[in-house]
Parts: sequence; C-alpha cells; structure tokens
Amino acid sequence: MDHEILIIGCGLSAVVLAERLATQQSKKVLILEKRNHIGGNCYDYKDPETGILMNAYGAHLFHTNSKRVWDYVSRFGEWKRWDHTVLGSIGGVFFPIPVNINTVNTLCNTNLQNEQEMNDWLQSRQARYDDGITNSEQMGRSRVGDELYEKIFRDYTYKQWNKYPEELDASVLARIPVRNNFDGRYFSDRYQALPAEGYTRFFERILDHPLITVRLETDFFSFRKENPHLVSNRVVIFTGPIDRYFEDHGLDPLEYRSIDFQIERFLDIHGGYYQPNSVVNYPSLEVPYTRIVEYKHFLHQRSPHTLIVREFTNDHGEPYYPVPNNRNMELYNQYKNLAEEEKKKGVHFVGRLASYKYFNMDQAILNALEYYDAHFS
Repeated sequence: MDHEILIIGCGLSAVVLAERLATQQSKKVLILEKRNHIGGNCYDYKDPETGILMNAYGAHLFHTNSKRVWDYVSRFGEWKRWDHTVLGSIGGVFFPIPVNINTVNTLCNTNLQNEQEMNDWLQSRQARYDDGITNSEQMGRSRVGDELYEKIFRDYTYKQWNKYPEELDASVLARIPVRNNFDGRYFSDRYQALPAEGYTRFFERILDHPLITVRLETDFFSFRKENPHLVSNRVVIFTGPIDRYFEDHGLDPLEYRSIDFQIERFLDIHGGYYQPNSVVNYPSLEVPYTRIVEYKHFLHQRSPHTLIVREFTNDHGEPYYPVPNNRNMELYNQYKNLAEEEKKKGVHFVGRLASYKYFNMDQAILNALEYYDAHFS
C-alpha cells in the first residue's frame, strides 16, 4: 500500500485521526501497532472460560458533556446508558466514592440529612491555604478535610503513584469530585454509556474503510530502520510515549505508572457475583492492590460464572499514566521543544502519551478531532 499518512499506535487518538483523514480527505493511511490487537488500552474481549466481556487493561467508562464527541462515537454502533458507581472498602465497610453524604455518614459517624448540612460539615473541615494550593495533599485537604483525606486519599494515592499526594501536582486530586448530596454516581456528565458490543467492535467499525490499513505486532522504530523509504516524505502521526521517540537525544526518560492485572475466576458462583459493585477501591496500605473490578456487572451480563481482576500499580510495565510533578513537567517541556522542531518535518505528536497528559476517553477523542481541524482540514 502506497500510504500517504503513517500513524503510530492504534488507540483512540490514532483511529479517530485515521478515520477523519480517510473519510474526509481520501488519504491512504497505514497504522502501525506494536501489540497484537487494535484499540490500545480500550481493548476488550470475551473471556473464554466465563463468556464475560472484559477489558484487558482495566475498566473503561465512557462519559462526556461534549455533544460533538457523543455524536461522533454514536456513528459507530449502539451505546447503552451506564451510570457508573464506585465503592470503597476499609476494614470490610463499603462506602461510596466520590465523597457524598453517605460517605461522610459511614466513615465519620455522622447523620447528615441534606445539602445544607453537608455544606456546613465540609466548610468547617476544609483546609484553606492563603498562598494557594501547590500540591495534591493541599488539594485533598481543601476539598474534604483532614479525616476523609487521611482515610480515603492519602494512602490510596501512594498505592497508585508510589508518591504521596504532597509529591504530586494538585491536578491529581483535583480530578476527584465531591458531592453535597446523595448522588452516588462517579460521573455527572450528560452522556454516560458503554458500547453495546464492546470497545473492540467499536474500534473495528471506525477502522472499517478501504483506505485504512492496520499492521499489528509492528514496532515503528524497527519498521523505520528497515523501511526508511516508507517513512520519509510521509506525514507521521506519533501517539506513543514522546520520550521513546526522542530517546537518542540524551534526555532522561519520563516517569509513567503501569498496572499489573491479576485475574481470578469463580465458576458456578453462588449468588452470581463476587462483590456488590463493578468496581471496589481499597484505600488502605494493608491491602496490596488498588481495586477489584468485576466485569460481569457491566451491562448486567448473564453468566453462571464470574471473574474479578485485582489491579496492582507499578513503574515498570506498559506506560499508562504520566506522573504529574515538577520534575516530569520540566522534562516534558524539553521533549515538547524537540517535538516542535520535528513537526517542521511532518511529524505530529498526538494523544495521552505523546502529550504526556492524562486524557479521559472523550478528551482523547475531542483532542484528536480538534487536532485534525487545526492541522489537516
């Protein structure tokens, strides 16, 4: 295939740009993906032993307030409403996350009844910083007060990031909502849904175009070395880790967090489920994993069996989450300067890993759509 556009990676950012370029400009697009499947970290499949649809890389919950994004994804299959909830567990006691009235009543031995009482309770405990909030410890204490911060957020953040909140940018805990009512939903977005046939089928539909070719199990850097004529003088869109692209420039590598997934199956389980909710978080350091996901809950799947996935974070596996602190952001700015120079040669850096920035799924899609508008339309 004599492609005109070369895209590295097959996650959300990559496939949206491929679809736009093929359908709107009739460009021939070649996607190189080092894994053996499409879909990036959204990839899902049916577990052969239980028949349960599950994600390979952790639960993915789609939510957005963007009508543009919702209209876009709706073109590629049916989506079913799913109002996601998360429970926390400390010492066998379950409580809702994010913090709401029930959370406070359960963990702080209170009996709050309405929004005003919750507002008063929060305001009497929220820390205030005259010089502004500079890290996630201050952010957490300013939002929920000392007691809830210590019980829910401090150690859980350490388990996730191998850094305590005071070592991380304020944006980490700023993402966590706090409710002054009984709303137990994790998200409050207008559109909340799961793809009826799974994310992999959703990706297949986006890529179903005669001008788009996907090559799996293909490392870009080996491909470039072996086939320089297929890379030079082409537009390249790189969605992998930006520091990997520039690793020969002598800069330190950026930090990422990864996850190990431990699957356990329960055949012919009495009662049908292992736990009361799809996702249960474990904030305590006494529990080595961050959460347990039971995929059977999602879309109310039917099976006599179930399976759970325990998640253990690490810093040596596939890069999932950029680590937002001053050191990494200063280092990323150096990589960004290199990327600006590379852009003059027709190389674009798009997506979470290339931008060293956490994106929700809808943000990744919108960012790709807007990047297309700005640079290719």
